[in-house]
Amino acid sequence: MISQKLQDALNEQMKNEFFSAYLYMAMAGYFQAEDLPGMANWMRVQALEEMTHGEKFFAFICDAAGRTDLRPIEGPKNDFESPLQAFEYSLQHEKFVTDRIGKLMDLAREEGHHAAQIMLQWFVTEQVEEESSFSLIIRKLRRVEGDGRGLLMVDQELGQRVFVPPAAAGA
Repeated sequence: MISQKLQDALNEQMKNEFFSAYLYMAMAGYFQAEDLPGMANWMRVQALEEMTHGEKFFAFICDAAGRTDLRPIEGPKNDFESPLQAFEYSLQHEKFVTDRIGKLMDLAREEGHHAAQIMLQWFVTEQVEEESSFSLIIRKLRRVEGDGRGLLMVDQELGQRVFVPPAAAGA
């Protein structure tokens, strides 16, 4: 069984994960409009990844005999001054998600809900990877700032990203 407090917190995080997918799709649209198809691709892949994160919360709530509550999602920011600003905005968003995951882990520990702790540990580790990925791209964009050829090289590199669904056992 899962407490109402933990269930509510997990449902809120599920919403946050689906919002992340929505945000990254909006960014994909921005990059597409800016003729940066590689960055658009990277964000579409990121959006798919975030959808699987939301589904992971959905499945856990159901498996823990809880009740899912799909909450309204606000519209995301759709326009940016530059690719660098979009990725910096993304990193700040991922830091928000990291903070929320940490608070969820604290709640699961407080309640002694071991299964939730195990599930959330996957997200703790995932957030390290998320922040690292965005930080690396930001460093590259800063390095090439003002150099259109460099921007196109970063765009081409990001276009190589492919969505790989998580393995069932590790998902």
